Amino acid sequence: MENWFAALTLFEKVYWIVAIAGSAILLVLVIMTLIGGDVDDMGDVDADIEADTGIDFQFLSFKNLMGFFTIFGWSGIACMESGLSTGLTIFISVVCGLLMMLAMASLFYYLAKLQSSGTLNLKNAVNQIGEVYLTIGAKRSRMGKVSVNVQGTLRELQALTDEDHDLVQGNVVKVQDVTDTGILIVNLLNK
Repeated sequence: MENWFAALTLFEKVYWIVAIAGSAILLVLVIMTLIGGDVDDMGDVDADIEADTGIDFQFLSFKNLMGFFTIFGWSGIACMESGLSTGLTIFISVVCGLLMMLAMASLFYYLAKLQSSGTLNLKNAVNQIGEVYLTIGAKRSRMGKVSVNVQGTLRELQALTDEDHDLVQGNVVKVQDVTDTGILIVNLLNK
């Protein structure tokens, strides 16, 4: 192995070192990402670009740079093995590395969009139609429950009403508001 490495030109040595080091680091990062490890603790220098627009596309990040160096190195080695000139080898390896960065940035961007916090936001219940499950007292006199679809899931939530009469099981209601404590304010849908 030493004889093989010593026989390489400086140009070839640089490409081999970049390819092997980039591959090793990228492999660790991918494994940590897949098993749920916190890659931020490994010196991740991803710069969040989240202005008022909420853009979370990170072209220049540590993971993407490792992808660049990995593909840069291996494509450069392939070009040298094919007998291409030094200039053409550098050009092709840089283009391949940049394409890898773009592919990885796009992949992580769209994977992040698939994430869901799972947190129930009761404001999403406003204007939803539901059905009384447990009787709700008139003029907010007694709390009851309604079944309402919130964030794609049917839920039974506590509710009050401003109606002049009790809302009984089976009444169809519309959510008008949500209190600060998370109680729905509902009104009879068909008066």
